[in-house]
Amino acid sequence: QVQLVESGGGLVQAGGSQRLSCAASGRTFPSYAMGWFRQAPGKEREFVATISRSGVMTYYADSVKGRFTISRENAKNTVYLQMNSLKPEDTAVYFCAARNSFSTATMTHEYNYWGQGTQVTVSS
Repeated sequence: QVQLVESGGGLVQAGGSQRLSCAASGRTFPSYAMGWFRQAPGKEREFVATISRSGVMTYYADSVKGRFTISRENAKNTVYLQMNSLKPEDTAVYFCAARNSFSTATMTHEYNYWGQGTQVTVSS
């Protein structure tokens, strides 16, 4: 079992930056590939970014490529999402997720554990 707790959300102006953190419980964090997803009101949850167990492989949705960076610190059981050049359309609840595999994934059903989410609101 892995418990995930996101933090770092809030209100930010368009063009600004924000860093989300996701702290994982347990000693098996390095065993999990991690992902970030988001869900805007009235929309389905969508993939944002993913990182492999080692942190060597990353993959991004086209909508955030070049603006967002996913990273992890296995010694701290934490994964991050650095978000730059934020746009109003980035407004959503952001979720981190853990996948019991070495490889990255982009589909929600490929992840085993989810956090409760943190709200990010980008004002224009």
